[in-house]
Amino acid sequence: MKINTLLYTGKQGFVNIFKNKWYSMASIATIAACLFLFGLFYAILVNFQNMVMSAEEGVSVTVFFEEGTTREKMEEIGEKIKGRVEVSETVFTSADEAWAAFGPDYFGEDYQEGFPENPLAGSDNYEVFLSDVSMQSALVTWLESIPEVRKVNYSEVTANTLSGVNLLIAYVSLGIIVILLAVSIFLISNTVSIGISVRKEEINIMKYVGATDFFVRAPFVLEGIIIGLIGAAIPLGIIYSIYNYALNYMTQRFTMLNSLLKFVSVDEIFTVLIPLSLALGVGIGFIGSFSTVRKHLHV
Repeated sequence: MKINTLLYTGKQGFVNIFKNKWYSMASIATIAACLFLFGLFYAILVNFQNMVMSAEEGVSVTVFFEEGTTREKMEEIGEKIKGRVEVSETVFTSADEAWAAFGPDYFGEDYQEGFPENPLAGSDNYEVFLSDVSMQSALVTWLESIPEVRKVNYSEVTANTLSGVNLLIAYVSLGIIVILLAVSIFLISNTVSIGISVRKEEINIMKYVGATDFFVRAPFVLEGIIIGLIGAAIPLGIIYSIYNYALNYMTQRFTMLNSLLKFVSVDEIFTVLIPLSLALGVGIGFIGSFSTVRKHLHV
């Protein structure tokens, strides 16, 4: 009996879609459009975040030491810096290494002539790369409190700008997702409402003869889920083709960008986008149809 009920429910769910085909197609098209925009926005967002993260990886704080600080003390401080949660990597550069790196650039291969001593003596330093630029201020405050530290070079503007961009991305993402979901749920609700009004007499008869709440509700809920699933599957195929084409076009046509910008691969995008879009489609269909059925049937 339970199998027959499930089969009937499934059959009615599909029948409802074809009975109200124009409204069903409108709902599928709207959900597809919403999730297409969502998927497109997600692909752009992930690439933009990847670029911001690449920029953040280049943000560093340079720590210089007081004259007379021993190498052992510098190494000890370096270990403490590495242990900080804000730090992803530290690079130590001695005064001799700094002179060997910069001397040839400014004075040519014979840069040591005319300089009996290293002009960069006392410039031993740690270049500290951050795991999160928003934590730069806390790190700098701590570094400046160390007695052996003479000076800390950092860019507050760069850190604040990148932190602001990350915050803006989060707010914009949330706003767009909420709007798209609300529009999709509204359309699913309208489609299910029409289906209920068309079958109102049949539903009343079913309730009078003792049909359970599940038996009455299930076809409409399944209808919403199917519409949501189809509406999610269509834009995935379109976005895959567009993104794959755009990625190949950008990397082949603008080869100079490859060294400056790192685009996220198709596989990385769709590993997350496929389950996310399908879950959103099913969720939109379920929420829209279930809430509408409760409201209109009162069962």
